[in-house]
Amino acid sequence: MAQRSAIVNVMVNAATKAGRGLRRAFGEVETLQISKKGPADFVSEADRRAEKTIFDELQKARPRYGFLMEEEGALEGPDDSNRWIIDPLDGTLNFLHGLPHFCISIALERDRELFAGIIYEPLTDQMFWAEKGSGAFLNSKRIRVSGRQDTHEALFATGIPFLGREGHEEFIGQLKSVMAVSAGVRRCGSAALDLAYLAAGRYDGFWEHGLNPWDMAAGIVMIREAGGFVSDFQGKDRMLDTGEIVAGNSHMFYVLKKLISSP
Repeated sequence: MAQRSAIVNVMVNAATKAGRGLRRAFGEVETLQISKKGPADFVSEADRRAEKTIFDELQKARPRYGFLMEEEGALEGPDDSNRWIIDPLDGTLNFLHGLPHFCISIALERDRELFAGIIYEPLTDQMFWAEKGSGAFLNSKRIRVSGRQDTHEALFATGIPFLGREGHEEFIGQLKSVMAVSAGVRRCGSAALDLAYLAAGRYDGFWEHGLNPWDMAAGIVMIREAGGFVSDFQGKDRMLDTGEIVAGNSHMFYVLKKLISSP
């Protein structure tokens, strides 16, 4: 059985505790769908409660670390070498509509480099975790990116820009390029889970722009520890700054980067 380090155990425990609350809240969403008020306020509150649970658990275990959180933003800690990056509910729109595809994502940034990450799917109890130099795992099983080399057999994942986001026409061009040579493209609504699934070999490549650091920080660690490659669209290690990410196995990464860069 894979042995998790103390720091990973801290992250896993925080996510597991917050996941219990999200499971309970998700059970109430279907009823709220038919109310006049609608479920949006309820889901926002579930999101905030999950973030507070994670914050409290992590701060209790490592009181000097800083935080970057989706809801509360950045909080500096006395230890400026370590920072938690947290998304308490990635896939909020899925959650809002009663779609059972969402997760909790927690990453640890150490000395300005991504060091460890967990992505937890509460409804299925799938805990993806990775630590720099120690590999990537799903629960207790080691995971690796796929070995697929034939693009015609490859399955890619992405995120579609929605209302208020720029780049619709650019994305359509990218999608056409990928559709023309692949077995399929999936858009499931949670970038963090897409990256975890890529690390586990379920997808062969992933790309998206307009993301926030908490959407992808844990997934970046996971893909690298699973033997994959990841960069921004320009091939640089600036994903958290640019909001762009392209990832894949050792072959599909380069194929996909070229496809989405083609005019």
